[in-house]
Amino acid sequence: MVAGPTSKAIGGSPRSAARLAAVQAHYQLMSSDRPNARGVATEFTAHRSGQVIDDEEYVKFDAALFEDITLGSWQRFWECDAALEKRLPDAWPLKRLERTLHAIFRCAVYELMARPDVPTKVIINEYLDVAHGFYERAEVSFLNGVLDKLAQDLRPSN
Repeated sequence: MVAGPTSKAIGGSPRSAARLAAVQAHYQLMSSDRPNARGVATEFTAHRSGQVIDDEEYVKFDAALFEDITLGSWQRFWECDAALEKRLPDAWPLKRLERTLHAIFRCAVYELMARPDVPTKVIINEYLDVAHGFYERAEVSFLNGVLDKLAQDLRPSN
């Protein structure tokens, strides 16, 4: 399981907590020899949402949003990665991305592709907040630049 902030570290709203949990679940799936997205989503919902783990209280997350991002980003990871590869700098091919950063990108790209009901700025800002819990300024700036370009590709009218 990926270490990092609890949901309250990124503001504590149920939707923010759902995004953080989705990134953590996606990381767990990426780390597994036999990934089971439905099983991981069920485990997170039953045993993490609103729970106290290692003396840290996790906010009860928006289960519907969490499930959509977790299952959607996993089912469409190839599509997310294809969009991402087009916008990564040549010096940073997909295989060079650290697993947590890759999970953040996949979840954000999925939302940009599949959630037109969520404004582009909200998606980008939420995943930048998640990234701040794991990374220093350089990595967060890198994420921001790539997500801005991806948003232009995936949502040209926004």
